[in-house]
Amino acid sequence: MSSKAIGGVICVVQTPFDDEGAIDAGTYGKQIDWLFDNDADGVVIGMVSEVLRLSSGERDELASLTCEVTAGRGPCVVSVGAESTRTAVRHARHALAAGADAVMAAPPSLFAATDEELFSYFMAIAEAADVPMVVQDASGYVGASLPLPLQARLQAELETRVLFKPEAPPTGPKLTALMEATEGKARILEGTGGLYLIDNFRRGAVGTMPAGDLVWALVPLWRALVSGDYERAYQISGPLALMVSLQTSLDSFVAVEKHVLSSQGIFPNSIMRGPIGDIADAQTYAEIDRLLGRLRRAVDGG
Repeated sequence: MSSKAIGGVICVVQTPFDDEGAIDAGTYGKQIDWLFDNDADGVVIGMVSEVLRLSSGERDELASLTCEVTAGRGPCVVSVGAESTRTAVRHARHALAAGADAVMAAPPSLFAATDEELFSYFMAIAEAADVPMVVQDASGYVGASLPLPLQARLQAELETRVLFKPEAPPTGPKLTALMEATEGKARILEGTGGLYLIDNFRRGAVGTMPAGDLVWALVPLWRALVSGDYERAYQISGPLALMVSLQTSLDSFVAVEKHVLSSQGIFPNSIMRGPIGDIADAQTYAEIDRLLGRLRRAVDGG
């Protein structure tokens, strides 16, 4: 089992596409280099990597590429959740073979599974890949919230092999409830782009899994919290929270994050896979750009 600690700032990667709609491997590798150059603690393939719109073969390709480019610079976490246990187990086995240090799994979202079915689903993934597993409650975007007793049962069964990423509102009270239900043993990662990071840190979060477009702000924010410099943490968090507040759906998160990556010269475009509907307009992006400037000044101490 991997010995790399999963904590700190683990950045969710975006999937760049070329003009033909294929994965742009060169840009993808450049993105990961940029994340580590900005002191990310690790990388993760997650929801905003557009995994729900990738084929199984493309997910394999992305997992292998991520593990290869990461090359031991930090933990590499691969999202393996699927609509069936069989498919999720297949992804977990591939992630393990590719060299992933951990896997992450959200539950199936197209139907209401029972607690017992969900427990069997997560345990099958854990058995398929002998690495830590991040249990993701992504119901802030898709699916239904994971019951607290189920999460506590997974903690009791898997102990040090499991972490949790709660993204179902209200995240703070749910984080505290999970800590209490597991006698403080649960290791919890904040999500939602860092929107609730200060509150979640105070409640016991061991790290954050935001998109990497703002890694240069999230790393200083996390470091400020760890060192007890709450004045600096709140200074950075203000414009960051305003930016995240404009992202109100899974697709809007992806759209804004790709816009920010392209505006910084990391991506050559902001192409997404559709259908995506109406998610942002020119005024939204203009406000994002204004807040981006404010965030940079906050990080620089201006």
